[in-house]
Amino acid sequence: MTETEPTGPAAAADGPESAEEPALSYEQARDELVEVVRRLEAGGATLEESLALWERGEQLAGVCREFLAGARARLDAALAEPEAAEGAAEPERAARAGGEQGDA
Repeated sequence: MTETEPTGPAAAADGPESAEEPALSYEQARDELVEVVRRLEAGGATLEESLALWERGEQLAGVCREFLAGARARLDAALAEPEAAEGAAEPERAARAGGEQGDA
């Protein structure tokens, strides 16, 4: 596994766990969350183990939500760029069209 600088939400997380735990990618957090849910659904864990699993699941779900919110913001920004460019081009097109009509 290659080491890269953390760029996900866990890299900016506050608290003692962020110093001990390496930043997770979205896929790692999602896969671990699936495993936590599977273990909880299977049953057989003590109350303390179940609570610890639940807490870990909440942490992982939060990491996933942050990644998804970031992805949504990037998509919204990417979708807004062409609209802004088209909006700026409209007055120019109208001016050219008006000039062309006056030449006829």
